[in-house]
Amino acid sequence: MPNGYPTEQALEKARTLISKQGLSAKEWAEENSLSPSTVYAVLNGQKKCLRGESHRAAVLLGIKEGTVAQ
Repeated sequence: MPNGYPTEQALEKARTLISKQGLSAKEWAEENSLSPSTVYAVLNGQKKCLRGESHRAAVLLGIKEGTVAQ
């Protein structure tokens, strides 16, 4: 994924993760101090998730490996 968008399989896994927690994407975003619009864009494959808030969302969702500053 470093040079492209997340795979559909990774995105589906992230959606399942949120669903298993009984949360909407907006609720999950707010619990993790993220913008809901960024989380929706990541889950829909509209962001590359290379840096910034989209990177943080992708790491927390398990879409990509990496570290996030807390």
